[in-house]
Amino acid sequence: MRINLGSKIITNKNAPYVIAEIGVNHECSIPKAKKLIRLAKKGGADAAKFQFYKADKIASIHSKAYWDISKEKEKSQFSLFKKFDKFNDKNYAILAEYCKKIKIDFACTPFDFESVDIIDKYVKYFKVASADITNIPLIRKIAKKQKPILLSTGASNTTEIDYAIKEIKKFNKKKIVIMHCILNYPTEDHNANLNMISDLKKNFSNCEIGYSDHTLPNNNMLTLATAYTLGATIIEKHFTDNKKKKGNDHYHSMDFKDLKKFREFTKKINLILGSRKKNFIKSEKISRLYARRSIVLSKSLKKNKKLNLSDISFKRPGTGICPKNYKKIIGRKLKKDLNYDHILHWKDLS
Repeated sequence: MRINLGSKIITNKNAPYVIAEIGVNHECSIPKAKKLIRLAKKGGADAAKFQFYKADKIASIHSKAYWDISKEKEKSQFSLFKKFDKFNDKNYAILAEYCKKIKIDFACTPFDFESVDIIDKYVKYFKVASADITNIPLIRKIAKKQKPILLSTGASNTTEIDYAIKEIKKFNKKKIVIMHCILNYPTEDHNANLNMISDLKKNFSNCEIGYSDHTLPNNNMLTLATAYTLGATIIEKHFTDNKKKKGNDHYHSMDFKDLKKFREFTKKINLILGSRKKNFIKSEKISRLYARRSIVLSKSLKKNKKLNLSDISFKRPGTGICPKNYKKIIGRKLKKDLNYDHILHWKDLS
């Protein structure tokens, strides 16, 4: 599989495409947003992603929280979204230009028709949030922009994913990335269900598979590293400059150090994974020669002795006749006297 996302061609043979999901952790501050973009670039992210929404277009005033209110105190979706919906076209134009300047892809998730039209000017691909996988009008609007789409699948089943994909393909022939995701904020480790990545690869073989993570980052970034090992070639995780900050998405975000550590781990993982085609490697040549076995004489024998099975044994090194050829030497005669433990070669036989 190959897909062109932003400045990078994604395949299952190279390092993952990493999206630092800044979201609204900038808290409507351009200087802070730029700082987060710089940190994402420095940590090794391929893209800095934002969210573009207006509270009155995404949630009613009656919408209840579905996150852990011990981490984010706000109990109303509308109230939470209202805090951070101040950015407009001008702000995203500034951020897109800044991303271009420091050479990191600008990405953004739209949550309504107007935001789709606005960010279309700045993005090379679209992201559909998990909560909008059944929002077919919005999906159709995005599909018509004729750009690759990342489809997040939190809280969905394969029937819903398949339906969304069919709707996209009615208007868009570009590649689709299916992002495994669990729609819990935060996601407990035992709920991450990374094996679902394998199921998505099996059921949607024509799509690239990625992973959007909401678990709490740990010292070894094990969740992201495991997702990558299982085949997630696009990795998305919320990003902040302060994981201890209360509220919004800071508490389940990675920071610059986490991102850098993950990048280092993926290099090691790729080093360990190595070739995808089974064959012996250069460093094993000496092992093939000395750790394998040859046909050797189990006793001293005279010239013209016709060999039978009791005359031979199989011992290391593998510098002589390979044991797989033992039937071919039975009945052959020796050209000269040979001693016990002699490693047989074809030149010893008549």
